[in-house]
Amino acid sequence: MAAGKYSIALEKNRVKPELTRRPKNVVLIICDDLGYGDLGCYGSKLKTPHLDKLASEGMRFTHFNAAHPLCSASRAALLTGRYAQRSHTVGAFFPNAKTGMSLQEITLANLFQNRGYKTHAIGKWHLGDAPEYLPTKRGFDSFYGVPYSDDMQPLPMIRDAAILEADTDRDLLTPRYTEDALRFLGENARQPFFLYLAFSYPHDPARASARFQGASGMGDYGDAVQEIDWSVGEIVHCLESSGILEDTLLLFTSDHGPWYQGNPGGLRGRKGTAFEGGVRVPLLAHWPAGVQAGYVQNAWATNLDILPTLAALCDLEASPNPLDGIDITGILRKEQDDFPRKSVLYFTPLSSNNADIHCARKGDWKLRLAQIDGEMYINDSTSGHSSYWLPRPELYNLAFDPSESYDVAKEHPDIVKAISDDVEAQIATMPEEVKHAYLLARKHVARSTTPPGGAPRPQSSAPLPPWIWVPIDRR
Repeated sequence: MAAGKYSIALEKNRVKPELTRRPKNVVLIICDDLGYGDLGCYGSKLKTPHLDKLASEGMRFTHFNAAHPLCSASRAALLTGRYAQRSHTVGAFFPNAKTGMSLQEITLANLFQNRGYKTHAIGKWHLGDAPEYLPTKRGFDSFYGVPYSDDMQPLPMIRDAAILEADTDRDLLTPRYTEDALRFLGENARQPFFLYLAFSYPHDPARASARFQGASGMGDYGDAVQEIDWSVGEIVHCLESSGILEDTLLLFTSDHGPWYQGNPGGLRGRKGTAFEGGVRVPLLAHWPAGVQAGYVQNAWATNLDILPTLAALCDLEASPNPLDGIDITGILRKEQDDFPRKSVLYFTPLSSNNADIHCARKGDWKLRLAQIDGEMYINDSTSGHSSYWLPRPELYNLAFDPSESYDVAKEHPDIVKAISDDVEAQIATMPEEVKHAYLLARKHVARSTTPPGGAPRPQSSAPLPPWIWVPIDRR
């Protein structure tokens, strides 16, 4: 639709092949609640031809994690390269929040802006809706989008810091984001740019414009995914028409796993949990000049790594803040598939203080230390749950057991100890509220009869029922 509207601008700004190649452009696209198994190239029956083509012409990651299973915290980690707990972003911000992601944080947009790139944010922000927390105060030259999730109201449409509509039409969010992306690309094809496009969908309640309503045959969620696929196709076509696709790195991912609807790809858990279904997400990397086409990358990485990697690729100044992510340029260039790193911590929002650590991963090994009580797969509330320290940590080898079905902690006590020690060392560097939550969690131990993989059984002095038998080491 909008591609034709901006064809004149694209032709005017077309970059001629004989010109010296300029610094790389970056388009970073993030969906809201898109599951690991929601794209055709990840096994879905949904029709996503444009994203599948992007995967076949670029690199598709099979072991990429979000740094948090809830919206605001995952986005804070993505844009800073640091655990969201360091920026006091522990879950999701709500309308009229008095705070947002800490103003002391340096974002990826700040680094691009300082290097002379044109920076623009489109779509869902969700890192604070007060004026001082909006994108134009966090390194973006301009912004067009909404301040938080589509299930919050009213949902204003904002241009920079001015409210255009007090409560926008949610059915039109994806096409309007697309139109603004094409406008931006058409106007900036001849200068380096960083475009951050954050779709509002398929977050519940998923919506699509009239053109896509009912088109998927798989409900509102499927319609929303297929409209996102169309949008990415329009953006790629725009980059190609303007002659800059070759030198543009396009990354496509999700903030975490799916909520009520959507496909976690056969993995255990969903949004809000520290199981793989809550944190493993798609990542497609497309860059004709620098990424091998059609390569399936099995190396493990997280969205904490996006900032240090783009800083290295685009020759940006390093962030002055200590980072938790690492540079994975070697993975993108297919020069390495493994690298040393500290254990990655998995925090959860589904506890009373929103700062509890539940898991840590090092390489293929994932250590589960704590778990919330109650339902573990879909949680309708992000507060009020209790975290329990597991009486015996559980260890899973995700290379052989991606569904986290077989606890092998007994067989590998050395790995359990190594990851546990790494957790202790990293917690010591966290803000005081995170340290305090960790100490409280360590004291809140579940009953020893809690089975591996089960919801915690609270401590009780009541004797076991006469019919139950548990091994000696679980009594």
